[in-house]
Amino acid sequence: MSRGLGDVYKRQMKVFYMDKKRIFITGGIALAIIAVILITSVLSRNQGTTAFATTGVKPIYRVDTKEKKVAISFDAAWGADKTAGIMDIMDEHGVKGTFFLVGFWVDKYPDMVKSIAERGFEIGNHSANHPRMTQLSKEQMVKELTQVNEKIKELTGSAPTVFRPPFGDYNDLVVNTVREQNMHCIQWDVDSLDWKDLSTQEILNRVNKSVQNGSILLFHNNSKYILDALPLVLESLEKKGYEVVPVSELIYSGDYTVDDQGIQHKS
Repeated sequence: MSRGLGDVYKRQMKVFYMDKKRIFITGGIALAIIAVILITSVLSRNQGTTAFATTGVKPIYRVDTKEKKVAISFDAAWGADKTAGIMDIMDEHGVKGTFFLVGFWVDKYPDMVKSIAERGFEIGNHSANHPRMTQLSKEQMVKELTQVNEKIKELTGSAPTVFRPPFGDYNDLVVNTVREQNMHCIQWDVDSLDWKDLSTQEILNRVNKSVQNGSILLFHNNSKYILDALPLVLESLEKKGYEVVPVSELIYSGDYTVDDQGIQHKS
């Protein structure tokens, strides 16, 4: 190699190593920043909050508790012919649950509403007309809540203290509006998907796979296999040592926080 070409080669290699060094340093800094973010996120989550939350307030999906307690809930919007059977099965196992009722269901089945309350089951609010709450104005949201509460109170003597948004559809305004009505906004962390007409075994498998302390289980009062699946679900929960209670007996009242995962923590 000639001297001229050698000098050019040396200069090129020098530039290459300098660029490589800059890339290495830049990459190292980027990795360090990512590590800090991940560590901070983990620590924040363990404390029930996150420093990087962008989604605002959350409804309650699950309760942070060391007690082996879970809540079973049933959304009721269409049909009522299986509701009495559900309560019979629950009573046979000595447990109670929560029925989230839509306003037009209350209008159509007032005697069943009374029966649910008289038999010691909790009644929750599931809106007046089953809309997507996020598409409503605040005034419309309040109307959806208060209309149902008034109807249920007239029939049973007590207004609901828990609300579940139809379709699980919510945003900050929905959650805050519910809280302003002195109610708790409730979701679920165990979805049976019974409304999809899953088999009894499929429903049981979904519950067993996801249930944990403080879980809120979602079923529907008129799903195809609910009367077949519910006894197996209750037997499985009993074998695992879980106590089944209504939603309002599982969640905390008073001072509490709900983290970015929707887990409620006692303050």
